[in-house]
Amino acid sequence: MGNFIKNMFAATLGTLIAGSLLLVFFLTVVGAIVGAVAMSESSVTVEKSSVLALSLSRPIVDRASNDPFSMLGSMSGQSELALGLNDILRSVENAKSDEKIKGILLLDMGYANTGAATVEEIRNALLDFRQTGKFIISYSDYYGQMPYYLATVADKVYMNPEGLLDLHGLGASVMFFKGALDKLGVEAQIIRHGKFKSAVEPFMYEKMSDENRAQVKTYTGSIWLHMLKGISQQRPNVTPEKLNAIANNLLLRDAEAAVSLGLVDELKQRDELLSELALLTQMDESAKPNLVSVDDYRTTLTPKNITAKSKVAIVYAEGDILDNGKDGIVGKTLAAELRDVRRDSSIKAVVLRVNSPGGSALASELIWREVNLMKQTKPVVVSMGNVAASGGYYVACPANYVMANPSTITGSIGVFGVLLNAKKFFNSKLGITVDVAATNDHADMGSIHRALTAPEENFLQHHVEKVYSTFVGHVAEGRGMKFSEVDNIGQGRVWSGVDAKKNGLIDEFGGLNAAVEKAVLLANLEQYRVVELPKQKETFELIMEGFSQAKTKLTQKISADNILESYEPVNKLLRMNGKAQARLPYEVEVK
Repeated sequence: MGNFIKNMFAATLGTLIAGSLLLVFFLTVVGAIVGAVAMSESSVTVEKSSVLALSLSRPIVDRASNDPFSMLGSMSGQSELALGLNDILRSVENAKSDEKIKGILLLDMGYANTGAATVEEIRNALLDFRQTGKFIISYSDYYGQMPYYLATVADKVYMNPEGLLDLHGLGASVMFFKGALDKLGVEAQIIRHGKFKSAVEPFMYEKMSDENRAQVKTYTGSIWLHMLKGISQQRPNVTPEKLNAIANNLLLRDAEAAVSLGLVDELKQRDELLSELALLTQMDESAKPNLVSVDDYRTTLTPKNITAKSKVAIVYAEGDILDNGKDGIVGKTLAAELRDVRRDSSIKAVVLRVNSPGGSALASELIWREVNLMKQTKPVVVSMGNVAASGGYYVACPANYVMANPSTITGSIGVFGVLLNAKKFFNSKLGITVDVAATNDHADMGSIHRALTAPEENFLQHHVEKVYSTFVGHVAEGRGMKFSEVDNIGQGRVWSGVDAKKNGLIDEFGGLNAAVEKAVLLANLEQYRVVELPKQKETFELIMEGFSQAKTKLTQKISADNILESYEPVNKLLRMNGKAQARLPYEVEVK
């Protein structure tokens, strides 16, 4: 008995010591991360004669996370730390009047890890910056199409002598999964409204439908023409016709061709660039120029009018619209946030920043309701990002005013539902059969183990038609249009911002800053301060979530119930679970 007590005591003591050591280790790691974050935000000093450096090499989102794990790269599941468009715009705006900032350097402009509308907003901010008389220089070893479009705002566009400029036209490619699903023995059962509602085409066909091809060519052509006009305005000797000829004939074979064709001013090595920057900032040519990144510069900025009582709230809605979850736009969560904003008397106007391809129709309805109620008490201006389509447009349409960029992808007023029938997959591939005992004929309707019956298809089609009718009715009411007019430009069709303005889906071109100015005007405000919502989580909370997610991934087991989830296209359909979707066709990426 004595040995038992001794062993138990020793085991308990060992457990306590091990737990204490783990706790100390955990707190040490947390302390190191918090300390690193604090130091990174307090040790930045902007020297005199500095140059603000901006690159498109990292992903750009509307609002960057303050997750400390993002500093550690792969630990957070992200390969690169994203930069916030809001931070870029704020930095460029502040640099206009900052005597320490002499100019802006656009550096390493190879690829655009963001959408066309985001590039447009940055470009407009830089054009405004140029009005101060300060310089903008662009330099890159390689220029992609969107980065070059941005670079043309510069006073000088430079490139490495061995570099390359890419200008070949825009296209949107679609990957089709029908063949893969056939091999798996999985059938996608489609219920939809809208001849252009092509979100489900990758699971139905092996190539684009004629309607889908027509709409893709229309909106990519619109964005391309806008880009060509923008380039020619900054480089007057290069007309849109000449740019099209360059693209069609692949004339940009090397760096020398980019100069001879008038697209690049001069070829320079990087050390020659640094020498020129030193001269432009009135430093010794041999001195190293003071470059300050947007990451560092933003930490030195202080909010404007911080004591003003009246507020303008920017509410960010970015990602897929979901019924539940933690990522993207969760309908009931954002609706609750908007409800709080509506009831906050200190908030006099709201800018709803929408950057979403849509998703759940029900979740979109919850958000629509709150936006519709809010505009009855205070002005609501929608600012569209790269994409505000389908469910993204659903939540935007009741606003007092809707703004987008010419390159924004919007519209897609249509509805669909998808249910998977994996009976053949389970039977033939896994040898699994399913038998059901039920009280009613349709008790297992929507089961992944069997196909829908004709009455069930009719039932779901009625639901899709009802949701589509509601969607079109909301747009007609919000935009002051007839139901038939909305239906005519609806049917799931995708539009560019340029065409959306022509057909009445948006009111005006402009980015986030312009939307704030419009909200201020509508609310008739003189003194105000801007607040950004939803409030971002505190550092410690994010750290705890990071550890929790890591634990979940380590302990997750694969079973027959989730075996299909490892195949992402199928997993996306499983998450829809047959519910009506107001979602953009496929994953749109214009290149």
